[in-house]
Amino acid sequence: MIPISDLISLLRDRNARRIALQFPAGLKREAYAVASALKEQGFEPLISGDPCYGACDLANDLLPYADILVHFGHTPLNATEKILFELIPRDFALNALETALPFFTEKRIGLVTTAQHAHLVMAMVEWLGKNGFEAVVVEGSPRTPLPGQVLGCSFESARRTGATEILYVGTGLFHPLGVQLATKARVIALDPFSREIQVVDASHLLRRRFAMIEKARKAKTIGVIVSLKRGQQRWDLARRLIALSNRAVLIVMHDITPDELLNLGMECYVNTACPRLVYDDQSQFPAPLLTPSEFEIVCGVRSWDEYQIDEIGSQ
Repeated sequence: MIPISDLISLLRDRNARRIALQFPAGLKREAYAVASALKEQGFEPLISGDPCYGACDLANDLLPYADILVHFGHTPLNATEKILFELIPRDFALNALETALPFFTEKRIGLVTTAQHAHLVMAMVEWLGKNGFEAVVVEGSPRTPLPGQVLGCSFESARRTGATEILYVGTGLFHPLGVQLATKARVIALDPFSREIQVVDASHLLRRRFAMIEKARKAKTIGVIVSLKRGQQRWDLARRLIALSNRAVLIVMHDITPDELLNLGMECYVNTACPRLVYDDQSQFPAPLLTPSEFEIVCGVRSWDEYQIDEIGSQ
C-alpha cells in the first residue's frame, strides 16, 4: 500500500477534510486502500475514476467538490495550495547496473531515469564512479525538476548532459527511444528489475513516422488539435501550424480518443497535446496523427533531415 502518514499530516496542516484523489493507470488499484485509510482518519475521500496520463492531466474539475486534490505518482506541475503531488519512489538494487557495464563504449556517460527512480540517481552516479565510469547528471526543466529525470514529453535532462552515450534506467522503451531521438546519442536502456538491457534503435519508429507523413500529404481535410488539459495546452503552436495550410482547422478537445476522431471524419490530424498519443497509439487512430514537426515536413517548412521529436515546452 502507498504510505500516507506524511500525507495525513499535510492534510491536517491545511485543515482539509474533503480530499479528491487522483491516480495514474499504474496506481489506480491503490485507490481503494488509500481512500479507506483516509476515511479511518476522519477525512472524506473522493476518487477520480477518469483516465490520468500524468501531472499535465490534473482532475481540476473535482476541486469545487473538495478542499484539496492529491495527485499520486508524478512530480509537481502547476501546483497550487489546493493541489498536492505525492511521488511514489521505487527502489532497486544498485548492482543491477552491472548488467550495463559491458555495453558502454565510453568512460563518460549521461544518466537519466524516471521520477520513480530519481531519488537513486546520486547513488547510481557513485556506484558507476567506483566501477570506472563518469556519469553525468543534470537538472532538466520545470517539467522535470528532479536530477536526471525524463518525461515522455521532455528529454531536456538527457540533452543537457552533452554525452554521446546515455544510460537510461527504467522500464519500457518509450523513454529511451525519445532520449535517442532528442539527443542523437547512443542509448543503453536498463530495466533495473528484470535486468534486461537493450541498445536502443529508433530507426524502426522513424520508418513508421515517415510512412505516416507520406500518407498525410494526400489529406484534403486536416484538424489541428489543442488539448483543454492545462499542462498540455499549446495554443500558440496550434495557431502557427494552422497558418501553414488553408486545409487546416482548429479542434479543441479534452480527451483525444480514436472514436472521437473517427466521428470528426477528417483525413489527417495534428496533435499538440500529449506527444505519446502519436508515438505510442498511432495504430489505434483512424487517420494519420502527426506531431508538429511532422506537419511542418508535410507543409514543406522543415525537411526530413530536420526531424525533431515532439516535446512540450520545446516549441
